[in-house]
Amino acid sequence: MKNNRRTFIAGIALASLATAAIAADGPIKIGAIVSATGPASFLGDPQQKTLEYYVAKINAEGGVLGRKLSLVLYDDASDANKANAFARRLIIQDEVDIILGASSTGSTMAMVPQIDAAKIPNISLAAASVIVEPVKPFVFKMPHSDRMAAYKVLEDMKKRGFTQFALLSDTGGFGKSGRTETLKAAEALGMKVVEDQTYGEKDTDMTPQLTRAKSSSAQAILLFGTGQAPAIIARNYQQLAIKQPLYTTHGQASLEFVRIAGKASEGVRMPSPALLIAKALPANDPQRKVSVDYATNYETKFKSDVSTFGGYAHDALYLAVDAIKRAGGTDKAKVRAAIETTKGFVGVSGIYSMTAQDHMGLDNSAFRMVEIVNGAFKEVR
Repeated sequence: MKNNRRTFIAGIALASLATAAIAADGPIKIGAIVSATGPASFLGDPQQKTLEYYVAKINAEGGVLGRKLSLVLYDDASDANKANAFARRLIIQDEVDIILGASSTGSTMAMVPQIDAAKIPNISLAAASVIVEPVKPFVFKMPHSDRMAAYKVLEDMKKRGFTQFALLSDTGGFGKSGRTETLKAAEALGMKVVEDQTYGEKDTDMTPQLTRAKSSSAQAILLFGTGQAPAIIARNYQQLAIKQPLYTTHGQASLEFVRIAGKASEGVRMPSPALLIAKALPANDPQRKVSVDYATNYETKFKSDVSTFGGYAHDALYLAVDAIKRAGGTDKAKVRAAIETTKGFVGVSGIYSMTAQDHMGLDNSAFRMVEIVNGAFKEVR
């Protein structure tokens, strides 16, 4: 009886060792949740394409630590509930090593409780400060924060002599957080919000809000939102012949915004990663090569304009790979620690240096103020 028991226990031990060996030699599973369809598809579509392209590229170049990458990607269709369900599937069923995404703040925040419970590293592709404030041990993010965007825009306004402005923000997660951060920034910079208007993400006419802004004492207008609504607002702005300069945030830092808004996008200013002006960067700019390479690869492969939103996915994947290499494998606690100690990681979106207190790793120097001129982005100095 004792011999049988010893044999059984030995069999379990051998099976465990075999499973561990397979895991060590098997593919590194990269989970991803993006909004490839639905209202936030302008975020998720280029992210999906970027992840698929670069996972294949990394594998063709030999993989990571001698192992191939396996991308397990789901489309949440811009639905936070679906993102939550897919996060559960990635953790329990797919047993991924790390999760990239989601595309939006709402979807990311829906996933956070499961990320925390499972203690699995997550690099979000969404922007709101609430994602990493307060710090959540296993949650990081790549996009510049709404707070950074608010300060960058308001500082540019002050340079132009504007001290009071109208604020239009959407009622989604990014817009709500952006409104809060803008009000704080305005107070800190001694500026006044003379009109504080909101709109729904799916609204198709924001003429009433803009009419109030036009007739107010505002010297400029700041639009804080994502999706297609900002392009509609730009067209409404043009139709009303509003003279106050229009600003948006990095939520519109894409030629897709220019395409949808058309001529109404002319003169609009916004903060943007270096990617949109990659070829105009000085030769000694550390972001020039990685940004130009990404833009060239993306535009050649997909025959469409490069997107800063896809750029966040590019940076998230390569930062994850860098952390896995430094961790020497896919142990989740070690990978988490490696991400948190990232220093001087050069991406298309900025140069990242994480700390235990900062799970984004960027400051305002990662933003460039740009203006749309003749359908293209030009840096404002």
